[in-house]
Amino acid sequence: MQSNTKALASVTALGLGAVAIAATAPVTGSVNIAGSSTVAPITIAVAESFRDLNPDLQIQNAITGTGGGFKRFTVGETDISNASRPIKWSEVKIARENGVEFIELPVAYDGLTFVVNNDNYWCDQLSVEDMKKLFLEGSKVKTWNDLNPNWPNRDIKMFIPGTDSGTFDYFKEVVVEDGNIRGDVTVSEDDNILVNGVANEAGAIGFFGVAYYEENKDKLKAVNIVNPETGEAVGPTPDAIEAGDYAPFSRPLFVYVNTKSAQRPEIRAFVQYYLENGGKYASQVGYVPLPQSVYFRAMRNFRQGKTGTQFHDADGNAVKGSVVDVYR
Repeated sequence: MQSNTKALASVTALGLGAVAIAATAPVTGSVNIAGSSTVAPITIAVAESFRDLNPDLQIQNAITGTGGGFKRFTVGETDISNASRPIKWSEVKIARENGVEFIELPVAYDGLTFVVNNDNYWCDQLSVEDMKKLFLEGSKVKTWNDLNPNWPNRDIKMFIPGTDSGTFDYFKEVVVEDGNIRGDVTVSEDDNILVNGVANEAGAIGFFGVAYYEENKDKLKAVNIVNPETGEAVGPTPDAIEAGDYAPFSRPLFVYVNTKSAQRPEIRAFVQYYLENGGKYASQVGYVPLPQSVYFRAMRNFRQGKTGTQFHDADGNAVKGSVVDVYR
């Protein structure tokens, strides 16, 4: 692990009017973070390690869902926002109205993971079309037999992230598109509640970030997803997520930093440490590190104070592509 001295010595100017930090002095003050429950395990692991080196630093990390985090971030209430999707253009406009500028930093890959109860012996794979039949409003699917006549006549209980979750947004964009999700589902912004819901209901299905599956794989079964391009059923393994073979449910994760907050020594030092060590901690908690080139560009953007999102153009049109391409 990189020493605090080295980390602090290298964060001297970010294009933000920053002043040099004494290389040997631990930082004090506070870091206020809110947002995605998916990104939270990485941020918590980084924060705990950084706080060991800076024991007088206060770090708060509230789990509000990505949308809930951006609601606070875009009005200047938080220093950093955890996000399991890129910021929406509507959120960018709210930030501008409130004079909030930000730096967008990708930190890891995730594979949105679909899980069933360990007693589920019949469902080993699902396609996107199966997802539509399961989750869309107006669905007549009530039992597993309704989805596949070869499966048992057992009630399906669904546990999904709440509407403030970036995971919900991502799922809705990929699967539901312009429709709506059925109303007879259990929702929560807390992925641990979803884990326990599926683990305690024999006919249950749910979805959340892969780290929560990795942490609970003794009591949950991951379902392979049929890649729409290849027709191959693929599990959420690190190699498949990084290669994009776990499609269409591989996605990047982010933190967003308020540029005004980034002028404070403790924020600069914490973000620097996050980018230098985030890949390692992402791997430890069950996610997949980004290519080093992406971390390099994120670090350069942070040091230069490059504001805004790279996932929309100047007119607000979405920029599509992998995080590697977008940050090339």
